[in-house]
Amino acid sequence: MRRAVCPGSFDPITNGHLDIIARASKLYDEVYVTVMINKSKKGLFDVDERIDLIRRCTAEYGNIRVEAYHGLLVDFCKQRDIPAIVKGLRAVSDFDYELQMAQMNHGLSGVETLFIPTNPLHSFLSSSLVKEVAAWGGDVTQHVPALVARALGERLAQE
Repeated sequence: MRRAVCPGSFDPITNGHLDIIARASKLYDEVYVTVMINKSKKGLFDVDERIDLIRRCTAEYGNIRVEAYHGLLVDFCKQRDIPAIVKGLRAVSDFDYELQMAQMNHGLSGVETLFIPTNPLHSFLSSSLVKEVAAWGGDVTQHVPALVARALGERLAQE
């Protein structure tokens, strides 16, 4: 069985994330979408909420597993016999950082990294930008699934 992981914070998941996940799901038998936990960062959504949103947004693919993990991504990969990491690249600036991470991950464990260029429709998109626009009352419905837009609206209304 060919396995890969798509890691990220997914706070919240965007259409850009979903584009990469959908494309990875066509290349691999099983794709783990892994919410990487960084305890030093306070997210808008807690980890369980992110996992729920991701599961609901990826249910149609049939070969996606969603989990959270705190630690080195390569340890997650070793524990689940995952030989590949799939990452989306939006711009050259992403490549500089992601190449360093890929080389470190390969050096630590032999795990390969596959870079997929982001669909140009999503090349500027990030979770941070979506949250900022939504916080100022902007319309983000073209950048996130409808259920994520609703969750964003509800969460921001509480704050």
